Amino acid sequence: MARIIITLTPLFYFFFFSLFSHQTLSQPQHMHTFCNPSDNFTQTSSYETNRNILLTALSLSSPLVHYLNATIGLSPDTVYGMFLCRGDINTTTCSDCVQTATIEIATNCTLNKRAFIYYQECMVRYSNVYFFSEFESKPVIVLYSLRSAPNSNRFNQTLSNKLDQLIPNVSSSTLIPYFVEDQERVTQLEGSYDLVSMIQCSPDLDPSNCTICLRFAYATVSTCCGIPSSALIFTPKCILRYRTFVLPSPAPSPSSLPPLSPLSPPPLSLPPQSPPPLMQPPPPLNT
Repeated sequence: MARIIITLTPLFYFFFFSLFSHQTLSQPQHMHTFCNPSDNFTQTSSYETNRNILLTALSLSSPLVHYLNATIGLSPDTVYGMFLCRGDINTTTCSDCVQTATIEIATNCTLNKRAFIYYQECMVRYSNVYFFSEFESKPVIVLYSLRSAPNSNRFNQTLSNKLDQLIPNVSSSTLIPYFVEDQERVTQLEGSYDLVSMIQCSPDLDPSNCTICLRFAYATVSTCCGIPSSALIFTPKCILRYRTFVLPSPAPSPSSLPPLSPLSPPPLSLPPQSPPPLMQPPPPLNT
């Protein structure tokens, strides 16, 4: 069971699709679509043409990369756009997500000049305002488990320490830019569990803004949702995901077993004794 928390600016409204609807495994899992109704364009306008070209370009590029930004058109009808797929999914899943998202965002935000769409696998956005290389905190969405994290009194510190280890490496990742994942077995007195975590930034961010974005994502889940055992946080410029898997308790070792109580010694048995010999009567006296 999972729950969603959404934080958005007043400029956006959203479309909600249940995460628990019946879906096949190959379908991207839609979370929310955010549309900005305060600034619209008219049908058959240059902005609409540029937006459609932009979304097509993003869709066609998605089988090749996990991230792309693009700019189409001249002012005042310039459209900026990007997609970002989670680094822990393959290119086929990324492409399926982006291709679905580019269709849905145009359908749901028909005449809006700015929009976001979030899936569990990717995000797509477009805008008439330049947003590359800038940190943005909203709209943010958190999908989290209702089950509490193991060793919950120490979990926040454990996760914070893990981020301290991963964040310095995120800007130097090469296979998928600005993406790092990790798995660690955490062993504590309260019990052991596996912590699987990943962090990712949009590659247009510099390392400083990437760090700020990831710290913001961590602060969001740690303050909004208790101490969940797993969570996925999407912001406009970064992604944080972690999961925990509790390990079964080991069988007690012989040294930890309670001492056995000493056995009482068996009662001693005496050997049978021979009956005393019968006394012979004395011989008769002679008179």
